[in-house]
Amino acid sequence: MNKRQFLKAFAGKKEQSPGNQRSSNASSISLSPYTGPWSFAQAAHLLRRTTFGPTMANINEAVGMGLNGTVSHLTAEKAMPEPPIYMEETVDPFAQKGETWINWAVPTNLSTQLNAPRRRSLLAWIYENMGIDGMSIQEKMTLFWQNHFAVQNIGRNEYAYQFLNLIRENALGDFRTLVEGITISPGMLIFLNGNQNTRFSPNENFARELLELFTIGRGPEAGPGDYTNYTEVDVRELARALTGWAQFVADDGTYGSTYIENRHDKEPKKLSPRFDEIEIQDGGEDEYKQVIDIILQKKETARFLCRQLHIWFVGAEIDDEVEENVIEPMASILFDSNYNVKPALEALLKSEYFFDEKHLGCMVNHPLDFIYKMINSLELPLTEDRFEQLDLWKRLQNYATLLEMKPIGLPSVAGWKAFYQAPQFYDAWINSSSLLSRKSISDLFVNGFNVNGVRYNLDLIAFIATLENTLDPNELIKDIAKVIFAQPLSDEQITYLKDVLIPGLPDFEWTVEYTEFLSLPDDEQLRTGVNNKLKALFKVMLTMPEFYLI
Repeated sequence: MNKRQFLKAFAGKKEQSPGNQRSSNASSISLSPYTGPWSFAQAAHLLRRTTFGPTMANINEAVGMGLNGTVSHLTAEKAMPEPPIYMEETVDPFAQKGETWINWAVPTNLSTQLNAPRRRSLLAWIYENMGIDGMSIQEKMTLFWQNHFAVQNIGRNEYAYQFLNLIRENALGDFRTLVEGITISPGMLIFLNGNQNTRFSPNENFARELLELFTIGRGPEAGPGDYTNYTEVDVRELARALTGWAQFVADDGTYGSTYIENRHDKEPKKLSPRFDEIEIQDGGEDEYKQVIDIILQKKETARFLCRQLHIWFVGAEIDDEVEENVIEPMASILFDSNYNVKPALEALLKSEYFFDEKHLGCMVNHPLDFIYKMINSLELPLTEDRFEQLDLWKRLQNYATLLEMKPIGLPSVAGWKAFYQAPQFYDAWINSSSLLSRKSISDLFVNGFNVNGVRYNLDLIAFIATLENTLDPNELIKDIAKVIFAQPLSDEQITYLKDVLIPGLPDFEWTVEYTEFLSLPDDEQLRTGVNNKLKALFKVMLTMPEFYLI
């Protein structure tokens, strides 16, 4: 099936479902608090958008906590994860197996031996954090900011760790602190040539992206070299204000960024009327903070950030009505809180607008949501050995690469095109190649796969045991769909899936076989028969368009 056929398939499903039509109630297009029913469907929608693969238990817990309690739980302050540990038997002179290496930068003469194993450790740590985040929005926001402050590659693992930790520490906090830290972070200094930006030869790369992608956005073109929100004059002058910073690695293994006074342009910088012709005086090593303050004084910066949060958590459709009734009040919350992200995001997640039925299942899930839905929602059994687990988390990089979504390896400074490229947006995740890759990966989880001698596969019998209705094949299929699909199945789909589970047989055949298995769970023949039927069912369900929607 090609992309057009695939999209047509689930577009047709949307047209049949009233759940995908915008509510006729105008109040739903606002940040007014949600007052509708709070049940499994609403809790599942919230958790799918804010966590990586909610389980049946997570969703039921959220139902019990209520909307406000669940959002408070999701956004509660959470301890930073322990740093990555060295995983391999080969010797790192700065960290034995099981110890962290983040306190010592790799000396140049050892880079060939140490960079690769440290990168494997870092990747395992990145995927582990997403996999074990539970009912927290922390890692979803960490991924959001990785896309927002996109870097194609940070060569030094120490710099990459520092970059990720900076994002994670400020993911729900002060955007000013975050963008200040990003501006002088070693990874960004290298990626956008801030380390080459000196008074002798100003480099405009970071200043341009700071305005266009990281803060205020361009707005419509107003003329040659002139956008609604800034001009080329502003790019040039802000680049001068940002001069003087570079990364360093010291002989004792410490690393970071440093201000070099002789490389900083100390002359006044005059901005355009877009920034009220402000003149920036020499601020030395704190002048970059003046730059950030000037940009954040413009409310359009808050609007731009709120649009990005909307695209990530709600959907890509932002028309004039949404702009006026959702983005503008959300931006006011962000702006009035001095760019504290949490209140604005919480208002969105608690709103009538977020729970408008149109938004249920309106996105194609990105590859990491696709992968973690199988690991977490379907509760993949994990080994208890930490290093074996890390090997599994590291393996996920292979699947993410196949599906074109690598953390710390974004395709461009604009991020993943699914979050900015109109009109496709999320549909960009689906093409003839990615469909085949998604099927091959889901088949791996059902059939089982080895990672360094450890076998992993979904325990489908254990999973359905967590469901309420397992004896009736129709209700069993519906209950599975409640967990892994964002929309209910049609009667025709249930009939089709039942024929996959028990081909050509009456319903009672499943009831009899599964009841017999429950009475003799240690009988291998019975277990194999039930398991094979479930494998056939899940192989089909995990390749249905509904499984690719969130």
